[in-house]
Order: sequence, then C-alpha cells, then structure tokens
Amino acid sequence: MFRFADPNFLYLLIILPFVVALYLYSNYRRRQNIRKYGDPTLLKHLMPTISKYRPDIKFWLIFAALTLVILMLARPQFGSKMETVKRSGVEAVIALDISNSMLAEDVTPSRLDKAKKLISRLVDTFNNDKVGLIVFAGDAFTQLPITSDYVSAKMFLETINPSLITTQGTDIGAAIRLAMKSFTPQEGVGRAIIVITDGENHEGGAVEAAKEAAEKGMQVFVLGIGSPDGSPIPSERGSNDYRRDKDGNVIVTRLNEQMCQEIAKAGNGMYIRVDNSNSAEKILNNEIAKLSKADVESQVYTEFDEQFQALAWLILILLIVEMLILERKNPLFKNVRLFK
Repeated sequence: MFRFADPNFLYLLIILPFVVALYLYSNYRRRQNIRKYGDPTLLKHLMPTISKYRPDIKFWLIFAALTLVILMLARPQFGSKMETVKRSGVEAVIALDISNSMLAEDVTPSRLDKAKKLISRLVDTFNNDKVGLIVFAGDAFTQLPITSDYVSAKMFLETINPSLITTQGTDIGAAIRLAMKSFTPQEGVGRAIIVITDGENHEGGAVEAAKEAAEKGMQVFVLGIGSPDGSPIPSERGSNDYRRDKDGNVIVTRLNEQMCQEIAKAGNGMYIRVDNSNSAEKILNNEIAKLSKADVESQVYTEFDEQFQALAWLILILLIVEMLILERKNPLFKNVRLFK
C-alpha cells in the first residue's frame, strides 16, 4: 500500500510547468540575441567551446531534482503488511429520502440539506463504527456500502440530490429491506437502520419491513423531517416558483408523523422529530450509544515505512552530476563525444 503522509506538498508540483515555460522562453530570448550579433552558424565556429546541449542537460537534471524534492516533502510511504484490526463499535445504515418533497423549505435551509448536515455531524461522532448510505424515492439503491471510511461517506453525501433517482415517490419499505441486506455477517454487533424522511410513504409495506428488521435484531430509527402543517415544494433550488399538480394547484407536502411513529414502533426503535435545532442529533447519538458494541473487524495497512531516503540519494546524485557537467566543452576531453 503506497501513500503520501503529507499530500498537501504535492500542490507544489503546479509550479513545474511554469519553470519549464520560463526556461524555454529564456532560451528563445538568448537565440534572438545571438542573431543580432551575426549568423548563428558563423558564431558557432567562432566559439568552439560553447556547447549547445549541455545547458539543457543541466537544466533537466535540476528540474528532476526539484521534482524529487517536492515528492520527498510529501513523505512517500509504503505499508509493509495488512492486518485485521478489531475495534469495538456498531453498524449503522442510513436510508435518506431524496424524493422531490425533501426540497421543501419548512426546515432551514431545506429538508434535504438539513438531513445531509445531520448525517455529516453523525458521521463525525463515529469512531470504531461502520456506516452505510442508502438513498430512496420511488425506488432505493445503495449509495455507499457499509464501511469504516468516514471520509468517503461524507464525500458521497455531498453528491446526493433528487436527480439520482428518476422514479419519484417514497418507498420506505424498499429502503428498509435494502438496508437489512447491507450489514456485515458478523454476529454480536449492534445494528441500526436510520430512516430520514418526511413520512409520505406512497408505496406501503414500510411497517412490515420494519417489523421484519426488528425480528432480525436490527433497530429502526425514523427521523421525521418537515412540518405537519405542510410546505410547498420549490420547482428547483433557489426558485420562487413551486411545483403544481395537473390542475395547476400548488402541491403542499406535510410531515406524516403518524406513519413515522408506526414504522419506528414496529422496528423496535424510536421516532425523532427533526426541526431547526440540534436536539434530534443529540437524541439519536444517545440511542446509538446504547446499542451493543462488538469487535468490528477491518483490514488496514500497518507499519508504513518512510521512503524519503531513496529520493534524497537520487537528488544528491542528480545534483552531483549537474555540477560535474560544465556548460563549456572541456579541452582535455575534446575527443570525447558525450555531448556536442
């Protein structure tokens, strides 16, 4: 396994093309100046010790050394072996509703954006746990398989929007059934299915799916997001126009708390109302902390060895060779044709 311990230094590689461009421009200006003094072919015979190629070779040696210096600063490392590490944690699969109704703005900035921020903060609290991410509307699919890579989880979270699923609707049952298949086969670990939705279940079967999950030892937590009073759905983000039905009436979406509560009860979990405060996040964290923790196995590379020594030797060799190459031809080696 190869990695850079300080990858931010790799941004310095951006300067290398400018260094090359500056050198090429300098060569161009030098040739232009030589032409001002006379014919280049005649001047070449008048200056027999001047080498055409040695300056270029010296530059590219320095350029290579500079490149290696940047790579060395980034601290290249090799992982010498992979180990199975056991950590005590739980497994959580988050099912996020991305139907169009989640664009309603009865919570700030919108139901979907509020849910994404909540998930991001939830992932920040995870330590030795595993998390998976499912998105659903009229259908459900896995956005991120269950993993302990929290960086990837937050990266995938940023890309979520209603356009990911063309089939509109809200099939909570499909999301729960997919979540049940997403856990690892390891025994003894606490498992939570966290459904974040406005509760407008158009397909049915959600309560039955939650009950099945509970029978398999999984707890279903439902986070209801939105207002029971309802809110119109913007036609697009930042628009002042709203979605309308076939009769031209503005569509109003309402949080179905009764449905959310029924699903949570059947799933042996808890219903939590999400508003503009952080209370829902705190309640959920406390409930997940109560889940039984088991030794969660994960494969990691260990014993990362620093590789900067090899680069340092290469840099030293390149600089020594550059110093030994003179820009002018050496009369003592005039018969040696390494460089013209």
